[in-house]
Amino acid sequence: MNEAIRKDFPILQRAIYDKPLVYLDNAATTQKPRCVVEKIAEEYYNVNANIHRGVHFLSRQATESHEEARRTVQKFINADKPEEIIFTRGTTESINLIASSFIYEFMSPGDEVIISGMEHHSNIVPWQIQAARYNISMKVIPVNEAGELDKNEFIKLFSEKTKLVSVTHISNVLGSINPVEEIIRISHEHNVPVLIDGAQAVAHKKVDVQALDADFYAFSGHKIYGPTGIGVLYGKERWLDRLPPYQGGGEMIASVSFERTKFNDLPFKFEAGTPDYIGSTALATALDYVNRIGLPEIAQYENELLHYATEKLRHIEGMRIFGHAAEKSGVISFLVGNIHHYDMGMLLDRLGIAVRTGHHCAEPLMHILGIEGTVRASFAFYNTKNEIDAFVSGVEKVSKMF
Repeated sequence: MNEAIRKDFPILQRAIYDKPLVYLDNAATTQKPRCVVEKIAEEYYNVNANIHRGVHFLSRQATESHEEARRTVQKFINADKPEEIIFTRGTTESINLIASSFIYEFMSPGDEVIISGMEHHSNIVPWQIQAARYNISMKVIPVNEAGELDKNEFIKLFSEKTKLVSVTHISNVLGSINPVEEIIRISHEHNVPVLIDGAQAVAHKKVDVQALDADFYAFSGHKIYGPTGIGVLYGKERWLDRLPPYQGGGEMIASVSFERTKFNDLPFKFEAGTPDYIGSTALATALDYVNRIGLPEIAQYENELLHYATEKLRHIEGMRIFGHAAEKSGVISFLVGNIHHYDMGMLLDRLGIAVRTGHHCAEPLMHILGIEGTVRASFAFYNTKNEIDAFVSGVEKVSKMF
């Protein structure tokens, strides 16, 4: 990737503690290109009006922009129709929606949900909340030493009580790219639908929900160069039609009386209240930006960065990298000797290098690994090998201090 792309991201020109910013916290959130920020300003300055049902010009224009954004998302993940795209506040809300509505409609006490040992808290806690409410059980796919899911153990988890499988596409800690196509195929052989947490995947590889045959797929805008507070839940129409609403209020209704409410058609049944119509248009702008660069090109370049950084880090004395899956995305979680991850992160910060430290909202995985937390560097297409050199040099410098 070239300097022209980096110029699209003004924040990358910042200095931190008089050092050039090296931003390697992309798994937490990505930086935003100028076109996305400008789209937000443009919409507020020129098209701001509450959408749907408005008869005046601005409302109709804002409505069309919002629904065009829905069509952009549909094409980006190759959903069959725009009605299968639900706008949410992010992956977390998307998973909570399914956890709430699916268990309420399709599960009974004693039924089971299968998740994996490498899930983000957003794909653990919602199921635990509903499990306590409805007496549902959770089963966990084991993670092997390489940071891969154990396929044979996964198959053994199915029973006649299994009603849903919910797993991450890419681990936010290990970078492992899970074989979701196979997971979905095996689950469907047991007549069990699948929800995929795609928060770490959509910015790094092409996602085709029809080719995957995913029943549900969730992702967040801020992980793919879009704004915070906007996300997507994709669901097959036949499932979404049968699920009850997650929230009640305006927009999600067809008619209301004091005696009863008739719910709206898809996708509006799941979009109670005024949606983030500014965020949706900015998300569409981000997706268009990614498409212009090309996801295959992004994936190839980020893979080069991953291998370059991994090879450099290997030579540091005491280096422990967690996650060696055969298929891996641009994330490196590591520890050096007995240096606490927080100390490493704080000292790297003083060198202008932004990494993430801690359990990365994956405490159960940390327990499996037998550690409290890691330092995590995560890459995006605007990162460079020069930045990786600075990062590796920083790790070496901090290591020598201890």
